[in-house]
Amino acid sequence: MPAKKSLILFCAVIANLLFVSVCRPEAGSIPPSEAGAREVLDKSPRHSEWVKIPVPGSETKLDSFIVYPERGDKAPVVIVIMEIYGLTDWIRAVTDNLAREGFIAVAPDLLSGRGPGGGGTGAFPGRDDVVKAVSGLSSADVTSMLNAVKDYAAALPAATEKFATAGFCWGGGKSFSYTTAQPKLSAGVVYYGVSPPVEELDSIVAPVLGLYGENDARVVSTIKPAEEKMQKLGKTFVTHTYKGAGHGFLRAQEGMEGANLEAAKQAWPTTIEFLKKYLE
Repeated sequence: MPAKKSLILFCAVIANLLFVSVCRPEAGSIPPSEAGAREVLDKSPRHSEWVKIPVPGSETKLDSFIVYPERGDKAPVVIVIMEIYGLTDWIRAVTDNLAREGFIAVAPDLLSGRGPGGGGTGAFPGRDDVVKAVSGLSSADVTSMLNAVKDYAAALPAATEKFATAGFCWGGGKSFSYTTAQPKLSAGVVYYGVSPPVEELDSIVAPVLGLYGENDARVVSTIKPAEEKMQKLGKTFVTHTYKGAGHGFLRAQEGMEGANLEAAKQAWPTTIEFLKKYLE
C-alpha cells in the first residue's frame, strides 16, 4: 500500500509539472494554452479593464479588453484580433502576455451588439453559434471596427503613435487584410491566417510577419503567392512554417504530439522581436 501511494503521489507531481509547463507559463515565456488561460488571467499583476469603444457611423460600442504594461514611459499599442471563436479567455490571456512584454494591448469583441439580447461573444449559446456569427462579419465592418480601436488607443495618454495588429486564425487573416486598408499601421502579425488576394497587396505599407503550422494546407497554400507578390513590390513579408504543427498551434499547445508546443516556443519570441523592431 505505501508503494502504491508513493506511485500515485509521483504521478500527481509529474502531472502538475506538465500542467504548469504547458498551461501556466511563468513570466517571460509563451502565452498559456487554452486550458490554462483563465488561471493566468486571475494571477496577472498587470492593470486590465473593460472599455466600450464607439464605432463611427454605428450605434455599436465595442466591448474591449485592454491591458497596460508596467513601464515608466509611453508604450506602443498592439490590437489583438480574435479567433473565429470570438473574444475568449485565451485571447485575453494573449493580450495580457503582450502587455507583459511592454505593449498596451487591446482586444475588441468584434461581436459586440451582435449576440442575443444585444450582447457579444459571451451571449451566444455555444461555440458553433459564435463561429457562424464571426464568419458573417463583413470585411468593411471589421475594418471600421479596427479603425475605431486604433483611434481609441492612439488617444490614450500612455500610448505612443505606433501601433500594430496581431491576429489568430480568422483574426490572422483579418490582421493581414488590415495591412492593406490602414496605411498608418506599423506592423502586422499573422498567426495561421489566410493571405489576402494578391491584387490587394499593392497598398500594404506595414511589414508583415506570418507564422504557420506545416499541417495546415488550407492556410499554407496561400503563403507562396503572397510571398512572390510582396517580393515583387519590395515589401516585407517574413514567414515561418513550423514542422509538424497544425492550425491554432499557439492555443492548442498540447496537440500534434508536441509539435504545436515546439512551434509556440519558437513563434512567440519571434513575434515579440518583430513587434519591438517596428514599434519601439
